[in-house]
Parts: sequence; structure tokens; C-alpha cells
Amino acid sequence: MRSKTKRQHFGFLLNMLALGFFFPGIFITMFEFDMEMMVLLSNSELTAPLVGKELSIMATVDTLWQEQRFFVAILIFAFSVCIPLIKLVMVTIAYFIHEQQLRAKLLNVVNAIGKWSMADVFVVAIFLAVLSTNHAETSTVKEFSVFGFQLAVEISSQTISQLGNGFYFFTSYCLLSIAGTQLMSASKVTEPVLKR
Repeated sequence: MRSKTKRQHFGFLLNMLALGFFFPGIFITMFEFDMEMMVLLSNSELTAPLVGKELSIMATVDTLWQEQRFFVAILIFAFSVCIPLIKLVMVTIAYFIHEQQLRAKLLNVVNAIGKWSMADVFVVAIFLAVLSTNHAETSTVKEFSVFGFQLAVEISSQTISQLGNGFYFFTSYCLLSIAGTQLMSASKVTEPVLKR
């Protein structure tokens, strides 16, 4: 039986490092979303916050579940939490198994799952697309006549979204996990068949 290659050790190490980024990535704020309204009257400005949200993957799943959007909540939870954890468990089992053929089969399944786990990257892309309204501003000017005086009132709203630390943790997890799994799969070796 052949021992593990350096690629397999390094691939497993990358997967363990990816796990360290995974949990902060799903629990820490991924995006911050703020919307505020401003009213300008002459030289005076009034500002009022309308929306202030901090979104992480797990907080989003919880919010969607509370709002009874079960299908979307289940999809995000399955692709961003369950599949990555299943993949990690299988990679760990494959690393510690000594039988080469079983290890190769497990890594083949991990590669097949890996195609599905690209959906976690898709989830991040959806977050970015939905919240890419950074500094989108609308403004309306109304003129009023009060006791013969003309007053101009400008009402505007501003939407600001920015990335949180969770985004960087989750992206790091995705990249390290893909690299680690590729290294482990690329170093698959098969045992030589012994003839009797």
C-alpha cells in the first residue's frame, strides 16, 4: 500500500484551513445595507434612517424562514451550509482511509458534490447583485408657497451597501476548499495489482 503524497497532505491541510474560515463566513456579517432619507429645507438638513440591516448567511436563512419563504431558505442552507460540511466530512474520511480504491471513490464523490457546492459561490454572487446599489440616490424637489414665501424642499433617499468581514471569510473558505480538494483528487494513486 502506498503512503499518502505531499499533495494529499497539503490538500487536507487546505481543507482544514478552509473549515476555519467556513464558520465565521456563515455567522459573521457578510453585507451591511443602509437606507436613509434626507430632507433639505433652505439650509437645514434632516436625516432619518429607513433601513439598517446586517446580513450573514445564517441570519438570512433565519429571516427567510421567519418570513415563511421556506424554499429559498432551504436552498441557501443546503448549498451554503450542508453541502460544504458533507464535502468536508468526506474529504476527512478519504484522508484517513488506507484503502486506495475506497479513497479514490470517496474523492470522486467529493468532486461530483463539488460541482453542486459551487452554488455557495452563486449565493455570494446573488448577494452582491442584490445589494450592489451602493450610493444609489434619488432626489425630488418640491416648491411650496407659504404666506407668499416660496420654499423649496428637497427630499432624497440614499442606499449604501458594503461588504462585511463574513464575505471575506466565506470567499476564503470557497477558494481554499476548492484548491484543497483539487490537490487531494489530483494525487489519487491506485494500488498496483499483484499477480499471483
